[in-house]
Amino acid sequence: MNAFAIATNWLGNAPDFAVPYALAALGLILTERAGVLSLGAEGLMLVGALAGIGAQIALGQPGISLVIAMLAASGVSLLFAVMVILLRVNQVIAGLALVFFCQGLTSLMGTLFGWTNVAVTSFSAIPLWPLSDLPLVGRLFAQNIVVYLTLPIFIGVVWYLTRTSAGLRLRAVGENPQAADAAGISVTAWRFAAVLAGAALVGLAGAYISVVSTKLWIAGMTGGRGWIAVGLVIFARWSPWKALAGAVLFGCIEALIPQLAAAGVQLPQYFVLMTPYAVTLAVMVWVALARRGGDGEPGALGQPYLREERR
Repeated sequence: MNAFAIATNWLGNAPDFAVPYALAALGLILTERAGVLSLGAEGLMLVGALAGIGAQIALGQPGISLVIAMLAASGVSLLFAVMVILLRVNQVIAGLALVFFCQGLTSLMGTLFGWTNVAVTSFSAIPLWPLSDLPLVGRLFAQNIVVYLTLPIFIGVVWYLTRTSAGLRLRAVGENPQAADAAGISVTAWRFAAVLAGAALVGLAGAYISVVSTKLWIAGMTGGRGWIAVGLVIFARWSPWKALAGAVLFGCIEALIPQLAAAGVQLPQYFVLMTPYAVTLAVMVWVALARRGGDGEPGALGQPYLREERR
C-alpha cells in the first residue's frame, strides 16, 4: 500500500474513531457542569452499546436503535443519580461501582440473549459531492449520518449552556449550589436532569461503536474509551470545543494504528493496546504543567448538596 492510499484511508477513518470520544466527553461535560462528578462513562457506553445492538437485531432500524440506547443509558444512570444526589454517596466510589456493575450486566445479558458476534446492518456513508471527490481528503466527506450530526450536537449543547437561561441555571448549580438554591433553583432537579441528559450522550457514544462502527457486540467492546473520555474532559478544562479537538486528536491516533499495520509496519500487540492510554497520560501531564489561573472546573464539582446545609 502506497503512502497516498495510507493517508487517504487514515483521514477517511479518523472521524469514525473520533465520534465516540467526542460524544462521551460532551455527555460528561454536561453532567459535570451541574456539579456531579461522573466517572461511569465506560459502563454507560457499554450499556448503550448493548442496548443499541439488541434493538438493531430486533428492529433493524439504526436510528431507533440509537435512541433506545440513549434511553437505556439514562435509565441506568438514574441509579447513579439516586446514589450521589439523594443518598450523597461518594461520587468517585459510585462512579467506579457503576462501571463494574455495567461491565458485568452487559456481559451477562449479551450472552443470555445471544447477541454476541451477531452482525447487523447500519447506516451507509453519505458522500457530500463534490467535496467527496477531492484528492486525499475526499473520504472525509463520505461519512455516515451520525458523524455529520456530531458537530450540530456540539453546537446545540454549547448554545444551551452559554446562551439560554436554562443553561445558566445548570451552570449555577455546578458553580455554587447554595446561591442557586437561594435564587429559587432546584439543585436536586437540575442535577438529576444533567445526569440523565449526559448519560444519554454517553450511551449514544457506546451505541455508535456497536451499531454504526463495528456493527456487532462483543463483551467489553468499548475498550477503555470511557476512561479516555474522562481524561479528555480534564484536558479540555470542561470546554466542549476543546473536548471536540481532543477527540479528533485521539481519533487520528487510533485510526493511524491499523493503517501502519496495513503498510507492513510491525508493532508489538501490547504497544498498540497501550498507545491511547499513554497519550492520555501525556496529555494529563501537559495539562497539569500548563495550567495557569482558573482551570475551568465547576466550583462545586463532586460536592453533595442538601438544602438544609445552605450557608
